[in-house]
Amino acid sequence: MYDHRKLGRELGLFDTDPLIGAGLPYWLPDGAVVRHSLEDYIRTVERRAGYQHVYSPALGKRALYEISGHWAHYDEDMYPPMDVGGEQVVLRPSLCPHHAVMYRSRSHSYRELPLRMAELGAMYRSELSGVLGGLTRVRCIHLNDAHIFCTLDQVADEAAAALALIGSAYRAMGITDARYRLSLPGAGGKYVAAPDMWARASKILGEVLDRAGVPYEAVEGEAAFYGPKIDIQVGDHAGRESTLSTVQVDFHQPEQFDLHYIGADGARHRPVMVHRSIIGSVERAVAHLIEQHGGAFPAWLAPVQVAVLPISDAQEATAARLRDRCLDADLRVRILSAQDGSLGARVRETRLVPYQFVIGPAEADDDAVAVRLRDGRRLPALPAGDVIARVRALVQAHDTRLWD
Repeated sequence: MYDHRKLGRELGLFDTDPLIGAGLPYWLPDGAVVRHSLEDYIRTVERRAGYQHVYSPALGKRALYEISGHWAHYDEDMYPPMDVGGEQVVLRPSLCPHHAVMYRSRSHSYRELPLRMAELGAMYRSELSGVLGGLTRVRCIHLNDAHIFCTLDQVADEAAAALALIGSAYRAMGITDARYRLSLPGAGGKYVAAPDMWARASKILGEVLDRAGVPYEAVEGEAAFYGPKIDIQVGDHAGRESTLSTVQVDFHQPEQFDLHYIGADGARHRPVMVHRSIIGSVERAVAHLIEQHGGAFPAWLAPVQVAVLPISDAQEATAARLRDRCLDADLRVRILSAQDGSLGARVRETRLVPYQFVIGPAEADDDAVAVRLRDGRRLPALPAGDVIARVRALVQAHDTRLWD
C-alpha cells in the first residue's frame, strides 16, 4: 500500500504550508478534480435516493451545542467559543444540530416521513498536532453527511438503505478491504445516560447488519455520545485503521430539540434521527483512494481520463479535433504532442491515465485511434467515435473496468 502523504504530493493532488497551518491541506488542480468527481457522484446518488440537499452555516451559537449535548460530551474536540456581538459563537464540530433546527423550523406530517436531509459541509475538530497527517486526520473536515427523520417503524429500513448505498459507493470507488463494526457505548461519562435508548438503538443496528449478511465485530467504547453506530473501517499504509463511513440511530437529539411530527391520529409524535455518511469525509476518502490505487484511480475519478498521443507533428491537427470531441463528451483529456518527447516517453509519462489514444498516419486517415489501456492491454485501431462513446459510457456508469 502507498503512503498518500508522499504520493499525493508527488502527483500534485494536495499539499500543506506552515503559513496556512497544520491539519489544513489545500487542494491542487488535479486533487480538486478528484474531489469534485466524488462530490458530484455522491450528490447524484443521494438525489436519486430521495435526499433533499441543504446548506447550513459552519458556525453556531454555543447554546446550540449545549442543547445537542456536544458541549457537555464533546467539548475537548471543539474550538473555543468566539465572542461576537455579545454572543458566543463556535465553529461547528458536527452538522446534526443544524439539521435538527432546520427540521424543527417547519411543521411535519407523518406523510412526509422519512424526510432525508443531506449536506456536504465543513466542520471543525480541534485535533492535537501529534495526530494530524496528510488528508487522513485534518482540522477542517468536509463531510458527506445526512440526517433522516423518520418514524420508529421506518428506522431499520432507512438504516439498511444507507448501508446499501455505502456498499454501492465502495464498489464504484474500487474499495475492497472495508470492515464492518458495530460501535457500542463503554464505561464512563462520555455517553448520554439513557440505558433503554441505547439498548433499543443497538438492537436495531445489529439487526440491520444481520439482515445485510455482512460479517461484523461489536466493539464497546466506540459509539457516538448520543447513540450506537455502524462504522465501516478501512486501513492505511501503516496498518492503522480509521472510520470512513457510518450509520447511526439517534433517539437523543430529537428529544433535546423537541422534534415532532403529526401522526395519523392527529397527535404529536417524536421522530427518530438516522445519521449516515456514505463516503465519509472527502479528505479521508481521497487519502484511502490514493493509497489503495496508487494514484491509478478508477476512470471516473482520474484527473485526466484520456491522453491523446499523436505519433508525429503531422497528426497534431487530428489530435486537436479528437481532444475537442472528448471534451464534448465530458471527458477530461490532455494532448501530449510529439514535441513532448518520444512516444515511449509520453506513454510512460501518462502511465496513470486510464486511456491513451495513439494517432498515427493510418488512424488519422481512417478517423480511428489505437487504444492503450492503463493495465497494459492494447486494442486494435477502432473508430474514434465508437471509442469515445464507450469510454464515456464506462465513466458515466462509474464502472471500475477499463474495457469489456
